[in-house]
Amino acid sequence: MQRLRDRVAVITGAGSGIGLATAHRFAQEGARVVCADIDEEAGTKVAAEVGGLFVKADVTSEEDVERLFRTAFETYGSVDVAFNNAGISPPDDDSILETGLDAWRRVQEVNLTSVYLCCKHALEYMRRQGKGSIINTASFVAVMGSATSQISYTASKGGVLSMSRELGVQFAREGIRVNALCPGPVNTPLLQELFAKDPERAQRRLVHVPIGRFAEASEIAAAVAFLASDDASFITASQFLVDGGISGAYVTPL
Repeated sequence: MQRLRDRVAVITGAGSGIGLATAHRFAQEGARVVCADIDEEAGTKVAAEVGGLFVKADVTSEEDVERLFRTAFETYGSVDVAFNNAGISPPDDDSILETGLDAWRRVQEVNLTSVYLCCKHALEYMRRQGKGSIINTASFVAVMGSATSQISYTASKGGVLSMSRELGVQFAREGIRVNALCPGPVNTPLLQELFAKDPERAQRRLVHVPIGRFAEASEIAAAVAFLASDDASFITASQFLVDGGISGAYVTPL
């Protein structure tokens, strides 16, 4: 399908995981893809693979974020889709009893403040056009609690969800849709780093997934492509759960 033909899509965190898979999916859908990442090597590689443009950006820097969207506009003439996806989940973000203030602040800056900055600067161009789709990566943990907490990550994703809902309502009549993507656990390098060394920790989570496995990044990318496209033209201010049934489950199958 070519649902995004000639649309300009900006992706943060494009160098790996969900961002990487989405860059490929957007390109397949006909989009001109602007790949942003702090990792120059990874970002340059994916941009070359999808025939897009790489912009090195630290998403916690307003200067970098402003330059990212300005470059997209100046290069291609519009900003139609913003997939604000960059995020971290470091090992020192744990229980509130263990997580220090520095770890808390670092996660909030990357996971929440960056989404605020990206929305702010994407909206500048989308409002001129009278159209656009913003997809912000939240998480299923934004709607559920966990006894194995990553407290700042969870709080940041709750913030992304609430902010996306508010922006979706605020700008709906200007033709701009804003949705929060809420993935379940995804088989990405980040998840592998967290759980591969500890099978017991992984199994403790996997048992709660009715489908019985972690998602593949390509499955999440398919959901992002849908939200970016006109197929989702009546969807805004939503929490779009792609979680294998976790949030709907009380008891999972044996």
